[in-house]
Amino acid sequence: MNEIVWYGRGGQGVVIAAQILAESAFFQGFQGVTSAPTFGPERRGAPLTASTRIADEPLRTFSQIELADIAVVLDSSLLKTVDVQSSVKDGGLIIINTDLCPADFALRKSLKAATLDAVRIAVNHHLLKEGAPIVNTPMLGAFARAAGLVSLECMEKGLRKKLPPRLADANIAALKEAYWETRA
Repeated sequence: MNEIVWYGRGGQGVVIAAQILAESAFFQGFQGVTSAPTFGPERRGAPLTASTRIADEPLRTFSQIELADIAVVLDSSLLKTVDVQSSVKDGGLIIINTDLCPADFALRKSLKAATLDAVRIAVNHHLLKEGAPIVNTPMLGAFARAAGLVSLECMEKGLRKKLPPRLADANIAALKEAYWETRA
């Protein structure tokens, strides 16, 4: 089983990204997929998390994830206030939305990092809500590239299933650009 925790802020599409990843993993052939938000007093801009579990066999586990295999950080400023590293297993991966390189992050030795400037990609593809870039789709592309669990093609299928047709094309273009620009 692979456990993924998504870190972001209200309005960035954290919960939807977790759902799209679960759907895409199902298209990939995984039989066990779940996604769940972590509820609290969320509001636009407030920190929040969501989770996705992906397994070859049907899942019977629905509890909160204590130690993830992968953390996806949609807002790098959260790294100053949330101890993301302590939520990831040794040998795990942290995927960060930033214009910095993976080597610029002081992670504990057993962790790997991947980075992507998802804000730039979201802006280039006009993925905006009330003027703010929506970075979840580019971060799904980064996940596909860095984690290697779900193919770009299955991510595209997941997006097409979740999004209305009028939004799908721009999101898929951003997904593909993000996939190729992810640094690991």
